[in-house]
Order: sequence, then structure tokens, then C-alpha cells
Amino acid sequence: MAAEKTLVESLREHGVSRRGFLKFCVATASMMALPPTMVPAIAAALEKARRPSVIWLSFQECTGCTESLTRSYSPTVEDLILSVISLDYHHTLQAASGEAAEQAREQAMKENFGKYLLVVDGSLPGPGSNPGYSTIAGRSNLQILEETLEGAVAVIAIGNCAAFGGLPKASPNPTGAVAVQDVVADKPVINVSGCPPVPMVISGVLAHYLTFGQLPELDEYRRPLAFFGQSIHDRCYRRPFYDKGLFAESFDDEGARKGWCLYRLGCKGPMTYNACATMRWNAGTSWPIEAGHPCLGCSEPDFWDAGGFYKALSVPIGNTGGALLGGGIAGAVAGGAAAAVAKKKTKTEQAERAPVKVEELEQTL
Repeated sequence: MAAEKTLVESLREHGVSRRGFLKFCVATASMMALPPTMVPAIAAALEKARRPSVIWLSFQECTGCTESLTRSYSPTVEDLILSVISLDYHHTLQAASGEAAEQAREQAMKENFGKYLLVVDGSLPGPGSNPGYSTIAGRSNLQILEETLEGAVAVIAIGNCAAFGGLPKASPNPTGAVAVQDVVADKPVINVSGCPPVPMVISGVLAHYLTFGQLPELDEYRRPLAFFGQSIHDRCYRRPFYDKGLFAESFDDEGARKGWCLYRLGCKGPMTYNACATMRWNAGTSWPIEAGHPCLGCSEPDFWDAGGFYKALSVPIGNTGGALLGGGIAGAVAGGAAAAVAKKKTKTEQAERAPVKVEELEQTL
């Protein structure tokens, strides 16, 4: 019955005011990288939206993705479960266990057939593998996935393991692990990669679906462009040092102390697409590169087998202006030109961006 209530009804039950609802809409627009002009449309859509039923399956994983979800702060995990979605099945977060837990999944499938979202974290042994490598209630991951998939409207693969196979698929892949998209052929699949994903990205995808009733625009790896549309390198605050050819050579040298680029220490930021640099972790407190550690490229396919974490890429990669950027003088010249183009584009976008206030929304909605 909870899934039949509108979002506004659920918010009111939990003491959320009209003003609080509008602030939620503003935060949702910002989180999904939408312009402020979209806020009224989001508010109108959410007022009519029904809370979707969500069934979360956990397979060959470490629970890191769930840990990440519980640290989402806008909206919080409590907001997601109590107000935005109806999380009807989740091994780690639900109170039920054993037969009662499986009955909850079956009931949610039956009552919301054709309408629920299926979320999966973790890879699973493929069709040609020994099913005994990973089972739940005596049944293989593949059996449970196929059964739950039947009535799902779409599948969201959370984390690198679900999206691309992750650590279980890394060489020599003893369990024959495969990604969710490798075995799902007749349902839309969206990959929210990362090891683990940024909490706000997980909640942002769910909020987007709730708002628009469809999945967001995806890149070539089925990842939401709003969060995976730019490389870590292009969003990184250390990028100016890269453009000037200033690199840390070790973790304790003068360059490291001054916050210079970590490219030569193995940073995979130039070939990694994610929102870590802008959304950060722990309520926006920090992220690995700010803490002095190079990006591992954890949101990319097969990153475990992509070479040493602390070995520099052979050629720095940049998608600004289509140029390949190198260190030293060549890097400074090419990088400086690319940076100028990016800066001009940013200023233009900022000049065209109209601010929005809650007071104005209250008058128009």
C-alpha cells in the first residue's frame, strides 16, 4: 500500500512542509545537473508521482555499494526509503530474514508486476559457470535474477561489479563472473559504476526516474551522462598544475606537499569518467585526489586488470579540444590553450544560468 501513495502524501506524513518540498526539488535539479528553470517541472511531476517499488538484489559483492547508499545526504537514505521510494527487498537493510525475506520479495513482485525497479549490486556466475559459487536461499544468483527480472520495468546495476564484473571478474575470474548487462537482454539497463559509486549518484538516478518516469540519458557504457559525462581529469582542481607541467614525483616530495598533479603517481583521472571531483564523499567533505591519492579509475570497465594502480598512463588523455596533453612545455602549451577554451565555455554557461529562489517558486506553484 505504501507504494500507492504519492510523494507529496508521504512527505506530509513525515512532517515535510511545502517549503521543504520545494527545497527538495531545487536540490534534486542541482543533483541531476538540470538548470533551475526545470525546478517547477520537477515539482509538478513529483506532486503526482507514485512511490516506485524497488527490489534490491545483492550477489557477488562486498556490501560497499549499500554502505555508499546509506551515506547519501541529499536526499538521505531515510528520505529515499520512507518518502521517495518503497524499498521492498534488501538483504542488508530489511528487518526480515530467511523465509520471511524471500516472501517479501515475492510479494513485492506480485503486487507491483511490470512497475518495480530492479537494483542489483555485485556480479554473478554466468550461465556456463558453476551456480554453486553464489547462492541465496539455495538458489543461484542467475535463477533469482531471471525470476525477479520478469516483472521489472528497468534494471539499475549499482557498482563496478554489477556494471562491468568488477573484482570477481578480474583475471583469472575463477567463478566465471559476468556483469548484469551480460545476461539481461530484454530490459533497459543503467550502469551506476564505481567501487563504490558516489552516494549522490545512486540517489540521483532514482530521483530522476521518479521525476520523469524514465531513465536518464546514457553514455556508451550505459552510465548516466549527468554524472559520467566528464572525466575526473577535466573536473579536477589539480588540473592547472597538469597544464603547467607540474607533477608530484613521490607521495612526500615538494610537489605532493604543494598539491601538484598526481598523474606521474598513476592517477587514472584522464581516462576515468565520474562525478567524484564535484560531488565528493562524506557529505561533500573530500575525495581521494584531495586526500593526496591518485584516482584508480574504479568506474571504468576492467579497471582491476588495467595495469598497476601507481603506474602512470603511457599517454595523458584529454577530451577538451580533442588534444593529447603531455607534461613539460608541450603539455603547458597545449593544456593552456585547452584550459582557456574550457574557461571561456564555463563563463558563458554561468552568465546564462538564472538563479532560482524558494520564495519565487512558492509564488508560481
